Amino acid sequence: MNSQYVKGSFAVLVGMALIYLGDMALGVNIEIYRGIATFTFPWVIDVFLVPFIAGVVVSLIYGRHGKWLACLPPLFVRAISFAQLTFFDDSYEYVDLFFRIPLAYWGLCLILVVESANFGGIIGEIMKGVYRLPGRKRKESPMNVTPE
Repeated sequence: MNSQYVKGSFAVLVGMALIYLGDMALGVNIEIYRGIATFTFPWVIDVFLVPFIAGVVVSLIYGRHGKWLACLPPLFVRAISFAQLTFFDDSYEYVDLFFRIPLAYWGLCLILVVESANFGGIIGEIMKGVYRLPGRKRKESPMNVTPE
C-alpha cells in the first residue's frame, strides 16, 4: 500500500477526532438551529477555530497538498452528525426534520467549517515549509562566519 494513502488516512482520522473532541468539549451542535440563540461564542469557536486547528494538524501530518486533504475531516464529521441527528435522535419524534435542521442553514455551516479548515491547511503547509524553493538554502549571517 502506498505510504501517502496511509499518511492521508491517518491525517484525516486525526482531524476528525480533533473536530469531534472539540464539539464534545464545547457542547455545541451546530447542525441544530434555534434562532438567534444559536449564535453564541462557543458556536463561533466550534465553527471557525476548531476546524482551523484540525486543518493545521492535518496539513502538518500530510505535508504537500494537505490544504486539500484538510477539507475532508469537517465534511465527514458534519455529515455524520447530520445523519445521526436525522436518523437516530428521537428527541423530536413528531416534528419534521426540516423544522429542526434547515438544509440551507446546514449547508451554510458546512461551507464555513470547510473553508476554515482549508485556511488552516494553508497555514499548516506554510508552517511545514512546503512552499520553499527546492535549491534555496538559508544564508548564514555574517556574524556567524569565522574570518580566515
